[in-house]
Amino acid sequence: MSVEIRVPQLPESVADATLVTWRKQLGEQVSRDDNLADLETDKVVLEVPAPVNGVLREIKVQAGTSVKSGELLALIEEGAAVSAAKGAAVSAAVSAAAPVESGNGAAPASAAAPRTGPAARRVLEQSNLAPGSVTGSAERGRITKADAVAAASAASPPQAQPAALETRAGRVDRRVPMTRLRARIAERLIQAQASQALLTTFNEVDLGAVQELRARHKEGFEKKHGVKLGFMSFFVKAAVEALKRFPVVNASVENSDIVYHEYFDIGVAVSTERGLMVPVLRDADALSFAQIEQRIAEFAARARSGSITLEDLTGGTFSITNGGIFGSLMSTPIVNAPQSAILGMHKIQERAMVVQGAVVVRPMMYLAMTYDHRIIDGREAVQFLVAVKDCLEDPGRLLLGV
Repeated sequence: MSVEIRVPQLPESVADATLVTWRKQLGEQVSRDDNLADLETDKVVLEVPAPVNGVLREIKVQAGTSVKSGELLALIEEGAAVSAAKGAAVSAAVSAAAPVESGNGAAPASAAAPRTGPAARRVLEQSNLAPGSVTGSAERGRITKADAVAAASAASPPQAQPAALETRAGRVDRRVPMTRLRARIAERLIQAQASQALLTTFNEVDLGAVQELRARHKEGFEKKHGVKLGFMSFFVKAAVEALKRFPVVNASVENSDIVYHEYFDIGVAVSTERGLMVPVLRDADALSFAQIEQRIAEFAARARSGSITLEDLTGGTFSITNGGIFGSLMSTPIVNAPQSAILGMHKIQERAMVVQGAVVVRPMMYLAMTYDHRIIDGREAVQFLVAVKDCLEDPGRLLLGV
């Protein structure tokens, strides 16, 4: 009996998706819950699982095609088996008749191969590595992107780059379509700049007290909570405290109204191969330092493995981004609309500072806050940033709420 494989129900805010790649080929044996294909939306990558055991009998949609919820993708012959010879013959016929998909021709994972996320699979394919040759470190042997990258680094020499698409007098241009996520990022950034009156204010913060506190408690913190004590939890806590003092920074514009959010859902920017994602810490004011660090670590791992959900990325009343991890000394972040402000962290750099009349070396960081000047005045923006600075230079304020 033939079983139809259709596009899963897409999230309400997602109109369509792109079928990025088929993970199984025509004539190949599949097992229930095997991932048949990857669908990329403008926010997340979705998998298309096999509902039954059988053989992939027919592919209706080629890679690179835009699809909608419920659209027919393929047919599986339930309970069928295929011999190696028949499978090879079918594959050869398909190769001759079907359009060639992009990629380097890495063999698809077998039904017995360990489970991998979309990001890990891409790394393995680019390195011509079979999932079965990699040991997964996650639960039940699942291969993470880190596992795939490590295996690719240990493998022999890197593959040659894809052939150039255009040449001019010996100089090469390589044309690559934007991913849906990258296109969506571009669209949102342009929209934010076109629809908001963006302005950036700067300050600097002495992180000596935070560094001393981390150094004193990091071992005990990690031993007790199973996660490292980073800087981000301090910044989230400081931002929440400042947002409580200046509610308009936590507000958004809706038509001709200002919507004041009486909760604190903080977006934390995470960089991935596919682009920047901003998962949201819900009710950040109610979270402990440990809970903040744990959730950020979970978000980062899931974003980079391709398993983050649309719900994780939806909403948010204020965002924080850290360009300092890449070495940025100063930047002007763009607001994540419809939010009205974003805090930018930067590289910690030792500088000579005058403290109580003496020149001393201190670990300094430039802070930047970009805000929508339509509803946030310069006075409020500057005072907000000063409040963040005060909380970080005297972390005891975060515990005492002063």
